[in-house]
Amino acid sequence: MRTRVKICGFTRVEDAVYAAHQGADAIGLVFYAPSPRNVTIEQAINIINALPAFTTVVALFVDESEAKIRDVLKQMPIDCLQFHGDESASACRLYGKRYIKAVRMQANTDIAQLTEQYHDSAGLLLDAYHPDTKGGTGQSFDWALIPKQCALPIILAGGLDATNAKQAIQAVRPYALDVSSGVESSRGIKDALKVAAFIQQVNESDREIT
Repeated sequence: MRTRVKICGFTRVEDAVYAAHQGADAIGLVFYAPSPRNVTIEQAINIINALPAFTTVVALFVDESEAKIRDVLKQMPIDCLQFHGDESASACRLYGKRYIKAVRMQANTDIAQLTEQYHDSAGLLLDAYHPDTKGGTGQSFDWALIPKQCALPIILAGGLDATNAKQAIQAVRPYALDVSSGVESSRGIKDALKVAAFIQQVNESDREIT
């Protein structure tokens, strides 16, 4: 199975377009004001309108109000929602959209319970836990916490870059890798060489496995 690649936290049109042409399957847009990767409605629309065909657009929210999420959905075509806070399953289902539920992994995280709770999600995104930051920390977590079998697709995030992408795929065999800070020159600004190298490492790993 081919490992998909989602790159998150774009703020510039040219970065997103470059990533899509390099082979990124999904582009993540952050609608969370405290984040340095937060985008305005205008920025997001400009990025989406410039993307080539068949590129999935994921909108990321953190404990956001229903009104704000509906406003985003009203103004631009979003393919999938990503909930990165403490949203309940019922809150994730309000919009009639495919959704991803992010999980900040700790030693006592019960993936089986979360799989049952968010059974209709398009996947669980497993990220590093940080007490003050909801993702995008550049920190990894112990991959041994991830069960070998899961009823939902696993999207692995947290501390990934071109130096450990192969290791991550070989260890976890996830449905997808999600990267943000690992392909940046500064927060919200993607580095073309790092983007290309990351995708290349994923593709090479897939070829080696098959």
